[in-house]
Amino acid sequence: MSTARDDVLGRIAGALGRRGTPAAEAYAAIDRPYLRRHHEDGILDLFAERVAHYRATVHRVDTAGLPGAVARVLSRGRYAVPAGLPAEWIAEVDPGLLVHEPPVAELDALDGVVTGCAVAIAETGTIVLDHGPGQGRRAFSLVPDHHLIVVTAGQVAPDVPEALERLDPARPLTFVSGPSATSDIELNRVEGVHGPRTLDVILTR
Repeated sequence: MSTARDDVLGRIAGALGRRGTPAAEAYAAIDRPYLRRHHEDGILDLFAERVAHYRATVHRVDTAGLPGAVARVLSRGRYAVPAGLPAEWIAEVDPGLLVHEPPVAELDALDGVVTGCAVAIAETGTIVLDHGPGQGRRAFSLVPDHHLIVVTAGQVAPDVPEALERLDPARPLTFVSGPSATSDIELNRVEGVHGPRTLDVILTR
């Protein structure tokens, strides 16, 4: 019997032996010998680089420039706005372009959606939505062809472990790594099959 198999079976046996232990205590007792953080500096630069690698367009602005950046991206078409999105983010957008909290049946007729997020991961260039205030239902991030996501500097975690600690696993989580894309058997890339064809990310600093 291999050492690796013994190790796996031993871990399972140990986990089963903790039946009746409070979930938080059992979770804290799990051995985590892996490196938790690979980066200490340049986190925002790394995140912007990784997001752009996925063919998303990244706009970097300071907080004061955020409303203007949103208005430039949402300059034509009609866009869904989820409940709870900060009003100041869309203060400079033509109100006639915005549809607040549209029903799911109307999303396909809109050109895009603007949302916030729950957390972002610099190492992987991933943005995570937990569909809380300002993020809308999951359909908001899947149906419209264009998705604009606002990411604040404080929401960017260096690596996956730290990002996961900020999330509630009981909530519905959507992980976004660039525009929706897939490839056929001949490796021809097709975008927009399972979600937005175009992804814009505004990163504040």
